[in-house]
Order: sequence, then C-alpha cells, then structure tokens
Amino acid sequence: MKKYSEIRELAYLANMEIQAKGLAIYTFGNASAFDPDLGLFAIKPSGVEYGDLSPDMMVVVDLDNKTADGKLRPSSDTKTHSRLYKSFPGIGGVCHTHSSFATAWAQARKSIPVLGTTHADHLPNPVPCTADMSDEMIDGDYEDMTGRVIAETFASLRLDHLHTQMALVASHGPFTWGKSAATAVYNAVILEEIAKMALYTVQINPGHGRIPEKLIEKHFYRKHGAGAYYGQENISSAPKI
Repeated sequence: MKKYSEIRELAYLANMEIQAKGLAIYTFGNASAFDPDLGLFAIKPSGVEYGDLSPDMMVVVDLDNKTADGKLRPSSDTKTHSRLYKSFPGIGGVCHTHSSFATAWAQARKSIPVLGTTHADHLPNPVPCTADMSDEMIDGDYEDMTGRVIAETFASLRLDHLHTQMALVASHGPFTWGKSAATAVYNAVILEEIAKMALYTVQINPGHGRIPEKLIEKHFYRKHGAGAYYGQENISSAPKI
C-alpha cells in the first residue's frame, strides 16, 4: 500500500547498506524501520538474498507481530525487533547482523571493553553481552526472548539505550538500533570496527585494560550531549544511505 511506501523504502535502503558494508553474506542479517505514528515497522522478508530485494518486498508488521501488509513471510527475527521497539522508546530502526568480529565476541560471550578512544567516541561503556538464555527461554518464544534478554541486560546494568545503541547476544550475534534504520546500520558498522580493534588490541597486549575514565568522558561528551563541539552546526552528521 502507498501509505507504507516510506518505511518500506527506509527498510530496503538499510538492508542494502548491510550488504554494501560487508556485514552479512547471502541471507544473513536484517534491518527494520519503525513509524511510531503508525505503530508499524517494515522489515526484510525471511530468507531472501540482498540482491533480490526491492522496496515492495519489505513486510509491514505491527508490534504484536501481525503482518499489516506484504505477501512474504517477515524475518525470523521479527519478534526480536518488535520487542526492542517496545522496550526502548525513541528508536526508529533495528539492525541484526552476523558480522565476523562482533559475532566472535558474542560467541565468546564477552562484552567488548573500552580499550581506546575510538570506542569512547561512540559509547562510554563496554558493549554489553547478555547472559546465556535458559533452555526454557530457547524452547519458548525464542525470538521474543532474544529481545527481552537485551532489554533486561540494559536494565540490570542501568544503561541508557540512546547512549549505548548496540548489544551482543551471547553465543548469537550483534543487534544495533538508533533513531532511524540508517542509524541502526551505521551503528552496526561502528560496532564491527570496535570489535575488530578490540580483538587486535588484546592479541597484541593481553594485559591491556580499560582506558582512563577522564579520557573516555572527554571523547564521548565532545561528540554527544549539550557541550558537544564535534562536527558542524549547519551540516548534518546523520548517516546517509
């Protein structure tokens, strides 16, 4: 339907950026775009390769995971996306990939520590990794539970989901989000780079630890918050895809 054309286009562009940035192969990964006024999001159809996608193939789904418009089956991760939209107010896009370095940390079931200023430029704390899911959670509503463990991890660590827009699901992989679908994919690219740098750092110097708090604060707050001075006032720094 024409009224869903905007979120379909946004979701399509975000999914194409996943492939363009090398974050997924074949049918791996997915991104969605949420319209809070409609209470609906558009998401990649399940099992369709990126080169075969088109905007009209994006499936429009409500927050109860019911298809509002579309002929194809939505991503198998749809319930995770809807749970994040319900748990994290103010976000407009979600991205899931199996990018190599971020997934390696998730498979190792390790949070990514703040080892340098590149990390601190984007978030002032480790990239959190969830706890393992129980057998009951896996046997239950698995995809919804995946979203729940992310939200519960943020609640237990008292993390701001608008400051930390990324997480690792233990033994599984990364999820990122943002104010738009484009920002969610941008954060997935940043997460993969942070994960790669962190792995190389601990290989070079296994004893390297968290950098000084003052340095973390300086790099994070010069780009974020009321006193930020990074970038240009009249030029948007929002990711473009």
